Amino acid sequence: MITKAEALRYHAGRRPGKISIAPTKSLATQRDLSLAYTPGVAEPCLEIANDPSLSFKYTSKGNLVAVITNGTAVLGLGNIGPLAAKPVMEGKAVLFKLFADIDVFDIELQSADPDSLIQIVQALEPTFGGINLEDIKAPECFTIEEELRKKLKIPVFHDDQHGTAIITTAAMLNALEVVHKKIQDVRVVFSGAGAAGIACAKMLVSFGLPKGNIVLCDRKGVVYHGRPGGEKYRDEFAQKTKIRSLEEAMKGADVFIGVSSKGLVTSEMLRSMNERPIVFALANPDPEISYPEAILVRKDVVMGTGRSDFPNQVNNVLGFPGIFRGALDVGASTINEEMKMAAAKSLSALAREPVPQEVREAYQGAQLEFGPEYIIPKPLDTRVVSWVAPAVAQAAVESKVARTTVAPYDTYRVALEKRLKERILLSSEEGMEEEVEE
Repeated sequence: MITKAEALRYHAGRRPGKISIAPTKSLATQRDLSLAYTPGVAEPCLEIANDPSLSFKYTSKGNLVAVITNGTAVLGLGNIGPLAAKPVMEGKAVLFKLFADIDVFDIELQSADPDSLIQIVQALEPTFGGINLEDIKAPECFTIEEELRKKLKIPVFHDDQHGTAIITTAAMLNALEVVHKKIQDVRVVFSGAGAAGIACAKMLVSFGLPKGNIVLCDRKGVVYHGRPGGEKYRDEFAQKTKIRSLEEAMKGADVFIGVSSKGLVTSEMLRSMNERPIVFALANPDPEISYPEAILVRKDVVMGTGRSDFPNQVNNVLGFPGIFRGALDVGASTINEEMKMAAAKSLSALAREPVPQEVREAYQGAQLEFGPEYIIPKPLDTRVVSWVAPAVAQAAVESKVARTTVAPYDTYRVALEKRLKERILLSSEEGMEEEVEE
């Protein structure tokens, strides 16, 4: 475990923060400066004025993503505001760069009003190739994303919703195979009816889970028909049932998905589930029930958490870098359901592939083989983006939201894997230099 002092020292360091901007062209001579700025810069300006699509050729727009928050729902920290959220957004920027070689500007907005935030982000469209919304509380996050997707012609993606849903679905597809159950037959209980919970439920429905097989629970208990204080996003999953508590809902359930708070699931609740239960306790850093307790209570459980120190870590870094890489590389105008489903399927398929020795070594030589303790790829698996991005790109092209193509996709995958390995190696070397200088 890291200490508070270590974390603060890391973020302060030689240069405060975790990101910087670097030029991509030579600036060594007067001629270089004339090309970079005046008078040479006028030429691409005029070309873009005549044909806006050329902005992808002559500027960084096509490889630039905005990570945007208003700080109203930051990790497990809650509504700490946009300024306090900045370290998290810089962290997200680092992950984009490290895993997918995507440049990011993190933008923290002092705006809790959805209409105002929508207007601000809409005005930023000329700068970016994509928008990653982050840590915005529900239910406002749903409205904000919906409206921006209608208004913008670049991808808008709320990672707390769809990133979590994609990784959870990929893990679920494999977990179901491991326990020999079919998605149309299982009963799924959710603890947490915010952005992540509702998005996970929607995606599982798109993969064949009957909506009637879902019991959605929040702080007030089960979301049921006629419950006072209804909210349209939650009410989409309201059931006609006499069950009112999470404890009651867990009895006989095949699957539990927690995106809520630590300790909400007891040993007795886990014992009450159906045979060969699937439990994704994703509250971070402390899950709804701990991994050691769960496997002690149920030897037949297939368990996933958000933690890196236990098997089957459901981590959004498996999703958003590759999703945006694929979307940007074909100039997609949106990230649609077809692209999300393709990402989930690609992650599910990758977990069934033999794991390279370099990945095993990164996890202390663990024997990573498809089964109860390995249903989802590891975050440090360098193949993840090179699997997800081609799948997303192909889905974008086939669903007709792409501006161009990267086919043949196998060639694209090989080139991408080489590029990203070089990026990770460069990052490692830069980190060593930083340590030496400090």
